Amino acid sequence: MNKTIVFATSNENKVKEIKEMLISLDITLLTLKDLGLTITAIETEDNFEGNALIKAKDIASKCNYPVLADDSGLSIRVLNGFPGVHSARFMEGMSYKDKCNALIGMMKNDVDRRASYFDALVYIDKKNNIEKTFLGRCDGDITLEYDEEAPYGFGYDPIFYSYDLKKTFGRSLPEEKDQISHRGKALQMLLDYLRTNR
Repeated sequence: MNKTIVFATSNENKVKEIKEMLISLDITLLTLKDLGLTITAIETEDNFEGNALIKAKDIASKCNYPVLADDSGLSIRVLNGFPGVHSARFMEGMSYKDKCNALIGMMKNDVDRRASYFDALVYIDKKNNIEKTFLGRCDGDITLEYDEEAPYGFGYDPIFYSYDLKKTFGRSLPEEKDQISHRGKALQMLLDYLRTNR
């Protein structure tokens, strides 16, 4: 495919995850750090697609490469979709262990543990006047306890039990998670699009 794309994120975990998924393709993924860029636009939308588009457009205006940006989060049914678009900013400055335990505490009386991870991936190629959005989702339950020993994943992965994998993301190998995760599904849609629109 021989393509260079800028990933508009400062989240090192996301960069690592996307790079792993692109490893078999001839795509060079540049980070904001590689180009000395930062996202200065404010995420003001109440949905993942809108916030991903804000980030993608911001970086696309500052470079000449195609740009990829995503916005993702965990949506819990009994909490009316919370933390949703606020997943990263919920209890900002606190550890994800604290965030996970806070969510478990908010659900302590709830039998319904259903939750979904969502990812909106926006691809902008200014030269070819392309702007596409790809949406990924995966469903599961929130566990009753935080898994202190979870060896993999990041964020809320230690408390997200995947229906597909029959275990938490925190206990799933990266290659297992990538096959069925919200980000993996959105990225696969993007790759299918790039392959058929070279």
